[in-house]
Amino acid sequence: QQQQQQQQQQQQRRGAGRPRRREHRRQRHRRRRWQLWPPPLLSMAEEQREREIYTYTAPWTIFSLGWSQRPGDPYRFRIAAGSFLEEYSNEIQVVQRGADGEFHKLADFAHPYPATKIMWAPQRYQGAKDLLATSADYLRLWAVSDDGSRVEDVALLNTNRNTEYCAPLTSFDWCEDDPSLICTSSIDTTCTLWDIEQLLPKTQLIAHDKEVYDVAFAQGRDIFASAGGDGSVRIFDARSLEHSTIVYESHDLSPLLRLAWNRQDSNYLATILTDSPQTVILDVRVPAIPVARLQSHQAAVNGVAWAPHSSCHICTVSDDRQAFIWNLSQLPQPIADPVLAYCAEGSINQLQWSASHEDWVAIAFGEKLQLLKV
Repeated sequence: QQQQQQQQQQQQRRGAGRPRRREHRRQRHRRRRWQLWPPPLLSMAEEQREREIYTYTAPWTIFSLGWSQRPGDPYRFRIAAGSFLEEYSNEIQVVQRGADGEFHKLADFAHPYPATKIMWAPQRYQGAKDLLATSADYLRLWAVSDDGSRVEDVALLNTNRNTEYCAPLTSFDWCEDDPSLICTSSIDTTCTLWDIEQLLPKTQLIAHDKEVYDVAFAQGRDIFASAGGDGSVRIFDARSLEHSTIVYESHDLSPLLRLAWNRQDSNYLATILTDSPQTVILDVRVPAIPVARLQSHQAAVNGVAWAPHSSCHICTVSDDRQAFIWNLSQLPQPIADPVLAYCAEGSINQLQWSASHEDWVAIAFGEKLQLLKV
């Protein structure tokens, strides 16, 4: 027993300093962690400002969005939002984010039926007033004053003035390289090219076998594409409209609802299908075979937009409340996951990536409009 006690005392003397040094290191480590806890408590408004998220709540469900492209501080962060009301009389509001970070309503005006699309004049437009275009039963043009407080009805463009009936317009696109051109798509299977300086149609063509749901210009003024209820994406040349090129057909001919053309690289198109969580990326040099399928969403994709300043970034939004930004620089290798994600409070049904504010994306869900800093 005496020998055991002596051995224990020797072991204690040999390691006497070690536990204290370890304990000293543990205490220092714990002190560093406690400095990071708890996180600062922020109100919801402060947290949104910290994350650079700005929210506007409309008095109705937001159905369409358009972001002003006019350069200059008076037009900065100016957005038009359209209502979805199940009646003839609907509304469009012009709102703007001020220097205080809050949204302010500048104007509102009545609009027949929900506007299926809203677009402001491209940056190259040189008119005295900012122009706004909307589609529903007809294509309409509106002039907006510099301060945004006055909106004037400029024109109603109708291809058939001999009857009171019309084929509703599903969408349109405003040519960025020639602001005098607008192309509309309709449920009557046609697309119409408009000269908005003359307020006359240049040409109308039967584009699909079923409804045409979306249309988009490529770079330049002559090439445009359409997507329709027959499940196809078709490319047209305004200089020779007798023929078109079918670059994609969905597997089961499911309707294609939206179409977006890459403004930095016209070889690439994006389209989405009805009630599908996929976004299909097309290379027009290789028709019929998608170059990629973006599949991380868990519910139907409702919107798609290419980055205005990058040829390889694209944003998608979905009923799963998610907004994803994807990096396609590795194509044709498969794209597994997005590089950025944002979760909203509800199903996102609208998306706009501003050409005049390249670092900002606008989304809409329910009655809310949000600006997100990318």
